[in-house]
Amino acid sequence: MSRSNALATRWLGVGLASALAVVTVSLSLTGRIGLYINPESSWFAVGMAVLLLVGAILSFLLPLGAESDHGHDHGHDGGDDSSDAEGGHEHHSPQGIGLVASVVGGVVASAIVIVTLVLPPASLSAELAISRDVGAPPLFVGADTVALAATGDTASFGIGEWSAVFATATNPEAFDGAPVTLTGFVTPGSDFALTRLVITHCVIDAQTASVPVTASIDVPDTGQWVTVTGTVRSTTDGQLRIDATEVELIDEPVDPYEY
Repeated sequence: MSRSNALATRWLGVGLASALAVVTVSLSLTGRIGLYINPESSWFAVGMAVLLLVGAILSFLLPLGAESDHGHDHGHDGGDDSSDAEGGHEHHSPQGIGLVASVVGGVVASAIVIVTLVLPPASLSAELAISRDVGAPPLFVGADTVALAATGDTASFGIGEWSAVFATATNPEAFDGAPVTLTGFVTPGSDFALTRLVITHCVIDAQTASVPVTASIDVPDTGQWVTVTGTVRSTTDGQLRIDATEVELIDEPVDPYEY
């Protein structure tokens, strides 16, 4: 194996994996890993990243190009080369196709990792939240949440829990008058909806949670982060919504998701 091929092989293996491991550890140290995974499971991701970095360091004990040494020679049977072409038609070499696929895949993978290293971490957008909104509360939030809310124990409720209460409560009058202070970003609604993305494991499974808000103010722009203080009200048609007494415009919080 030539030196350039050996370096490319080392980069596509140890190099890319090490770069992603460094990003993972850096995000953890700066407190921004929650932008990508649930902080409760970050210990596993960070542990695996550290283990990978240790393995990457140890890999330098191997001579460059040792990856291609299988410990035996590949012979050539010296058969009739005319079998490679039949009837005047050329056959595409599987090795050639595999090489092209490897090069393209390597370039794409390298570009993704380099972008990850260069660009600052960012949260998912309001537009994505709107596109994922199916009009239902997040999974894994349901009857137990409603039962807990009925006891008045709602101090720790976020938008995810309240969206489940709003969507599934069979006696909405029981929640009329409950005080709330919630933080989220604005999405379209009758007045507007207060929205947050809820993550179970990582951003791939992010689900949209929203609660309707009425307020006697100009509706903030879509995507604007706000803290809404108000009261849960039951409407005449049996629906729940938040009657806002204060809508404070804020910057995006350090931890923009609910878990």
